Amino acid sequence: MLNPVERPSPGADDGAMFGGGRSERTVVVLRDSREVLAALERAPEAASEEERPGLEKALAVAAGAAADDEARARARWTRQRLAAVGFDGPLDSVGAVRALRRAEPSLSLRSAVELTREAAAGAA
Repeated sequence: MLNPVERPSPGADDGAMFGGGRSERTVVVLRDSREVLAALERAPEAASEEERPGLEKALAVAAGAAADDEARARARWTRQRLAAVGFDGPLDSVGAVRALRRAEPSLSLRSAVELTREAAAGAA
């Protein structure tokens, strides 16, 4: 799961003329996939015979998701958000940045650029 949070901009306290006192939203990856994976590994012990095949499939899916690193998780999230607003153009374009900010208005321009670049690099 990804969560936009506020953090101070660089130079927020240094009295700089530009950017002083502003905060910027950034995306932080919050993951509890290891806990979910552990719970799914324990679940078949108490499951009926008909529930086990579904739990085994869920375990395989969760294991794949748990193997993702943060960059891949951010790239996947970015592609999903772009798809949600109907964007299907190049990921490293101005249009992608605009579409991502339309999908997630709290994202700063800098964060949207970084996320789309990261998604484009992951797709290459």
